[in-house]
Amino acid sequence: MRPYLISTTAALALTGVAAAAETPVLTVYTYDSFVSDWGPGPAVREAFEAVCDCELDLVGTGDGAALLARLQLEGARTPADVVLGLDTNLTARAAETGLFAPHGIEAEFDLPVAWEDGLFLPFDWGYFAFVHDREQVPEPPRSFAELIASDLSIAIQDPRSSTPGLGLLMWVKAAFGDEAPTIWEGLAPRVLTVTRGWSESYGLFTSGEVDMVLSYTTSPAYHLIAEGDDSVAAAAFEEGHYLQVEVAGKLEGSDQPELARDFLEFMISDAFQEIIPTTNWMYPAVVPEAGLPEGFETLIEPERALLFAPEEAADLRDDALAEWLAALSQ
Repeated sequence: MRPYLISTTAALALTGVAAAAETPVLTVYTYDSFVSDWGPGPAVREAFEAVCDCELDLVGTGDGAALLARLQLEGARTPADVVLGLDTNLTARAAETGLFAPHGIEAEFDLPVAWEDGLFLPFDWGYFAFVHDREQVPEPPRSFAELIASDLSIAIQDPRSSTPGLGLLMWVKAAFGDEAPTIWEGLAPRVLTVTRGWSESYGLFTSGEVDMVLSYTTSPAYHLIAEGDDSVAAAAFEEGHYLQVEVAGKLEGSDQPELARDFLEFMISDAFQEIIPTTNWMYPAVVPEAGLPEGFETLIEPERALLFAPEEAADLRDDALAEWLAALSQ
């Protein structure tokens, strides 16, 4: 009996291996908060696997800007089929790697800006802002000048690893141009800490260790909808707010090119987009048929939207980073 049991077990194991081998796997690099239990990842995986007859492997790689760094390191050897989580401050540099393939998808988007990019498709957007607790900071600053003049502590993210951190550099540069170094010199004493990613700095804010944190105008929606807490708000700045559009693109070297395109098409469908507002806490790139959740109408709407074109953002990055480093190292 024992030889028979062994051979039967082996046969079943081989059958299982063969079945697994027949199931295609789509590997998507993204940022850590996307794949967290409270992020969009679990719901996105379930929804896509229900229609793709595949396995969706969502790989967290740190914060948004770390995505590009990992991709540049791996080059053509990358196992990723899709990268999800870059933004327009990084797309020009990403395109220069030559690793991305045209998506070939035509769609209409609900964005504050026109979208024409053959390599990258948007999946959500929002405005950067400094977030505070109304009870702790009842009279928040209304400009960078007022923030500098205050005694408030802030947490920000490292622009070398984080898209919000890089977004702040672009925000200051777009609002102040050649005066940006002076603004950073003023802001430096307000910066209590610089974290590698958004999650770490936002955690410092929610634990009460800093007065304000660099986040998004949409962040208060989380506290209102998920926690029933209306005490968290985003400070409206007179200079305007910098816009972030988050994107995804498929890799030229993917061994699942059709599945990668299917995922990008799924990404701009209602099934994906309706997940975004209450998991990633951003505006969807295509507003689903059901509309935005109740509570989003309470968010501030910047009077002035700031945004550099991708090529201009790429050209400005090194100088803006040098200005930031010089100010914070003093």
